[in-house]
Amino acid sequence: MTMVVTEPCRGCKDKACLVVCPCDCFHEDAEMVYINPEECIDCDACVSECPVSAIFHEDNVPAQWQHFVELNAQRSRVCPPAQP
Repeated sequence: MTMVVTEPCRGCKDKACLVVCPCDCFHEDAEMVYINPEECIDCDACVSECPVSAIFHEDNVPAQWQHFVELNAQRSRVCPPAQP
């Protein structure tokens, strides 16, 4: 299982979640950050640090944001690593 960044992150550039990530699994484009499911160790540290409550366990992503599971996987493969 992995963590997934969802809709509330769009436009948020706070990045407090990046600072606590022990494996640097976040990637970023101009719109938001994404978590690479192959790099995430499911430690959950980023969840409580997210200022907009946008990060969920893959199994707990709300129904309206389920497409973000695949979006995180796709975008994290092509976007550069996020910088805090």
